[in-house]
Amino acid sequence: MTITANEPKVSVVVPAYNPGPYIEKLIISLQRQSMPRDQFEVLFVDDGSTDETPARLDELVATEPNMRVLHIENSGWPSRPRNLGVDQARGEYVFFADDDDWFGDEALERLHACAHEYDADMVIGKMVGHGRGVPRELFRRNRFDATLENAPLIDSMTCHKLFRRSMLLDNEIRFPEGRRRLEDHVMVVRSYFVARRICVLADYACYHHFRRPDAGNVTATRLDPEGYYTNLREALDVVDGYTRPGPLRDRLHRRWLRNEMVNRLAGKALLEAPEDWTEKVAHQVRNIIRDRFSPGVAAGLPPRQRVVAYLAEQGRLGDLRSLAEWETGIRATATLDRRDLDGTVLTVEVSGGLVSGEQPVTFVHDEGRDLLTLPVPEVDADRADATAQVAAAKMDLVALRKETSEEVFLPVESRTERIPAPGGPPGAFHLVHRSTTRIDFATLNGGRTEGTWVLKARIHNCGWTLDTRLPKPVKVPADGVAPTPPTPPEPPRVPLQARIGRRIRRLLGVGTG
Repeated sequence: MTITANEPKVSVVVPAYNPGPYIEKLIISLQRQSMPRDQFEVLFVDDGSTDETPARLDELVATEPNMRVLHIENSGWPSRPRNLGVDQARGEYVFFADDDDWFGDEALERLHACAHEYDADMVIGKMVGHGRGVPRELFRRNRFDATLENAPLIDSMTCHKLFRRSMLLDNEIRFPEGRRRLEDHVMVVRSYFVARRICVLADYACYHHFRRPDAGNVTATRLDPEGYYTNLREALDVVDGYTRPGPLRDRLHRRWLRNEMVNRLAGKALLEAPEDWTEKVAHQVRNIIRDRFSPGVAAGLPPRQRVVAYLAEQGRLGDLRSLAEWETGIRATATLDRRDLDGTVLTVEVSGGLVSGEQPVTFVHDEGRDLLTLPVPEVDADRADATAQVAAAKMDLVALRKETSEEVFLPVESRTERIPAPGGPPGAFHLVHRSTTRIDFATLNGGRTEGTWVLKARIHNCGWTLDTRLPKPVKVPADGVAPTPPTPPEPPRVPLQARIGRRIRRLLGVGTG
């Protein structure tokens, strides 16, 4: 596609509905972009807002030549505003942003430069979650030829990405309109299949994904299971239309089984949901497992998720609840064994593992297999088999910048040890992970290191990915310079009344014991 002089490189499409003051952070981030103003445009599509948003946007676009606003009657969902935004956009690429999220200062420039250099149809910029999850594993490293086969693209199903506009138009890729769920999934998974090249830009925090405190979660009581899982089947239809039965289809289907089904029937999500809602979800999950999934889909899950899928299929709601109660006690624990600072380089050694309550998560080696110990009766060894997961279990070390919530994976040397479980059955053991990293604050995060950095241990094992923060945050006064040495803790101050009492006792010659 040839860009003429008056065509922007990127069009940012923002559906807006009653964001109130939360839209201001997005506006400021767009005004701060390093990409020149004449190279990108912003198209706000006001979906019939009833607050001050229409007036605020009119005021904004009157002073910003590269910003436009389209006012429409309320459609009730972001799909129609996004579709209209694509129709009205003039850029070679389109980025879909939400009205309460925001961009990193260099996001559009970096995303477009990546797309231009690699002639990509899609670029997925690193996302930072604020009160909501993001696909962290996808952003472990840059990927300039990512596919559904060689990268965990399927973990990222929101539309907050850079799309070549001609790809969307030529393939008639649209968001399904109307009040419905998972509209992103249908649009994004189609795009994954038709895109000629997809890049993942992981070395810069491009997009900050925010959960408003007044929005809350999409709770069980507001999610209609029948409608939700009908919409989910539409995403599965897209996958089935582009794949044949086999390992790839199973792996892609597994994403929906894991995220949209198993995770709603496990842990706190299950325990905090009304029982009648849980029954409806389990019914829908059971039907999809039986109607749509080959045996390989559930078989590829880690053991505890595999067991949840099995219990849901069997309608064993009581056992699902027992498993959820046990799982809420699972947490990561880690010890800082060494911490040496030499100039800009910090060397850290950490040991850690998973615990249930106060006891390590336990496995039993039996007849050549490692089985996860679960508090559920009548679960066969095939479903409890954790051999592959035990072999792959590991502990990452991650640096978190407190001011921005950016996360950076640190290079680690690591090993995992099997420790016999005293008092357990024959063959019982637990895992201890040991990881070492050297962090050079002259180069970490591309040299963008000013701020306070918290180190975290992230343990991956049997479908759990759990974090625990390590003590002694690192404070860096400016980009690329050495961290400030930790300040020794001040001795506790003696209360004034106690000091007066001691003084009186000394004057009276009474012991101060």
